[in-house]
Amino acid sequence: PGHVAEHEKVEVFQKNGSYHTSHFRKTSTLLNPTFTAPNLTTFTNLDGLGLTAIGQHLSAAKAEILCHVTNPNPWCQTCGAAGIPRDTVTRRLAHEPLGWRPTVLVIKHRRYRCANCQRVWREELSQAVAPRQKISRTGLRWALVGLVCHHLSVSRIAEGLGVTWNTANEAVLAEGQRLLIDDPTRFDGVKVLGVDEHVWRHTRTGDKYVTVIVDLTAVRDGTGTARLLDMVPGRSKAVFKTWLADQEEQWKQGIEVVAMDGFTGFKTAAVEELPHAVEVLDPFHVVKLGSEALDQTRQRIQREQHGRRGRKDDPLYKCRRTLTTGLSLATEKQKTKLEDLFKEPEYEPVQLVWSVYQKMVDAYRQPKPEVGRWALEQLINEVGTKVPKGLPELKKLGGTLRRRKTDILAYFDHIGSSNGPTEALNGRLEHLRGIALGFKNLARYIARS
Repeated sequence: PGHVAEHEKVEVFQKNGSYHTSHFRKTSTLLNPTFTAPNLTTFTNLDGLGLTAIGQHLSAAKAEILCHVTNPNPWCQTCGAAGIPRDTVTRRLAHEPLGWRPTVLVIKHRRYRCANCQRVWREELSQAVAPRQKISRTGLRWALVGLVCHHLSVSRIAEGLGVTWNTANEAVLAEGQRLLIDDPTRFDGVKVLGVDEHVWRHTRTGDKYVTVIVDLTAVRDGTGTARLLDMVPGRSKAVFKTWLADQEEQWKQGIEVVAMDGFTGFKTAAVEELPHAVEVLDPFHVVKLGSEALDQTRQRIQREQHGRRGRKDDPLYKCRRTLTTGLSLATEKQKTKLEDLFKEPEYEPVQLVWSVYQKMVDAYRQPKPEVGRWALEQLINEVGTKVPKGLPELKKLGGTLRRRKTDILAYFDHIGSSNGPTEALNGRLEHLRGIALGFKNLARYIARS
């Protein structure tokens, strides 16, 4: 009450190198607003299309708006003479839905004949619709915002527009390609890269992968979220190296940090193409290495002690979740369960690997980065040189940590340059595949992503 929206516009624009969606709402906060007469042209957002509404027909299935061109141009573009009206042509365009009821623009536009040169032409509709398009520009913008920002499926968009699935899909993808993907300034402002692999299709003969490249600059600076830059078919050193080589040299010189997982192919490609950049191994994957070593040790001891895989009453199997819980987050019941487990001498190897895993987790949870860096460096030096015999899992872990020591410790010098947002974006891609019931065409999948 007391607020009247004068206009509302949703548009996708570029700011600081990343795309955002902003809702501009200009409202009147006057206690006594001035009301105007109802205007069907303004209500249906036809002002920006160069059309004027002159009638309506409402039914339960759809709404039809009869309109004509606001400013007709009856002059011949060849000789400049005045054209003689010949007849009227009716064109129907899908428009943004009103109340989620499909809305159709029934446009009556004249056809003229030049009395001088006999040229025939129609009233211009380029302001209202793109060439050979069945959806108005306003309807197309509504569909693109619904797909990108509101996470609607193409089926839901086609239902709202009252068109077929193929019509909606082709139109929205073409508009997104023109407005978002083909923007030459799309890569501007990128300083922190995230790279990861992603399964885009599961097949009987083997999964198909893409390399996902993400802009993490806004995450590092605390000004926004991760932004998908590109998706390249395949997952290898050559794929990432080729993509980097195709970028402009000035752009590559601006890259400061490359966040990645433990795959050495991405590491090698970044070193060769971006020698000035710092490679950061993501904390999640570092801790995951310790978690895998702990699980493998537990499974080996289980087989040696019982000659079988874990059963529900086996002590190690009962503690499998508790072992990978951070000690600072464990309950008193979980701590008591661990104390009882480690009283058994045959479980000493599990306790040793568990202590290393807990130290890794504790290092990343230190409030001061310099303290965490020192603790993790001490642990890497210790595990890399002083591993008791009979612990192959811990020895393998120590070798991996020693080889990637520089990348692991670089995280503490570049707080915020984590590959976690890249993993989160992979989750959004999984959701996209789910609502689409899978993709068969990689080009379409990349465009939708």
